[in-house]
Amino acid sequence: MVKRVLERIPGPGEQALGIPNLTVYRFDQPTAPNAYMLEPSVCLILQGRKWVAIGENQHVYDASRFFVTSLDLPVVARILDASPDQPYVGLLLRLDRRQLAELVMEQPMPGPGAGSRQEVIELGALTPTLLGAFERLLALADEPESIPVLSPLIQKEILYRLLSSECGAKLRQIATGGSPTQQIGRTIDWIKANLAERLRVEDLAQRAGMSVSTLHHHFRALTSLSPLQFQKRLRLNEARRRMLNGQMDAATAAFEVGYESPSQFSREYSRLFGAPPIRDIRSLGAAIAG
Repeated sequence: MVKRVLERIPGPGEQALGIPNLTVYRFDQPTAPNAYMLEPSVCLILQGRKWVAIGENQHVYDASRFFVTSLDLPVVARILDASPDQPYVGLLLRLDRRQLAELVMEQPMPGPGAGSRQEVIELGALTPTLLGAFERLLALADEPESIPVLSPLIQKEILYRLLSSECGAKLRQIATGGSPTQQIGRTIDWIKANLAERLRVEDLAQRAGMSVSTLHHHFRALTSLSPLQFQKRLRLNEARRRMLNGQMDAATAAFEVGYESPSQFSREYSRLFGAPPIRDIRSLGAAIAG
């Protein structure tokens, strides 16, 4: 699998292989911490080691384990082990919530116990059966004519394997109506869709069907952040994306994502990304250019 990925990515970066929901990654050296939005997904490391932080929670994982998220999250990550001789190689498969819900209905499984942890990310042991399913999915890159027929079937098997793993309880919560995970998921979807709006936690609680204290409890348990901190991370990530992709100046990006003060935006941006907006975007642009 490492060889197949390296043949398709001759240099550092990420690449889609024409297989829906699948992205592959290669890095030839350790990286500095990078903040970005992570969709609900399962991540595999085929070679190397990675550090991921969500709020105050930190995790390190390697090729022996997989990493699964059940909500859209602002994360900070860095590659720990990578070299030109042994590049970091990773896979990310975005989770299809509709297919997950259908599978849970087709194959009822025990729900989480009363004492289940309420964390939004899980690390699980990478079994031969799960790795084999990913290997067959990756192999479809060599026969693109089979992707429309076989990719959905293999991805359904991967979801089944995940639901059967020690992380299955968390994934089932995504598909269970009325669960705190799903309610917080809908709240996050609203924050994303209304990023520039002034956030009132009372309104969010009403939308989620929770009291303010209950919303805070579940939101922080699932994301390690308060709703206001979460919105701030989303705003800063989106402003960074707009400046990098749209050649937008910092002040315009700040106003478009809801900041009223460019100076406050610059301070909070520097705190998260380690450099002021202009210097950070120049550095990213230079790295992308080669």
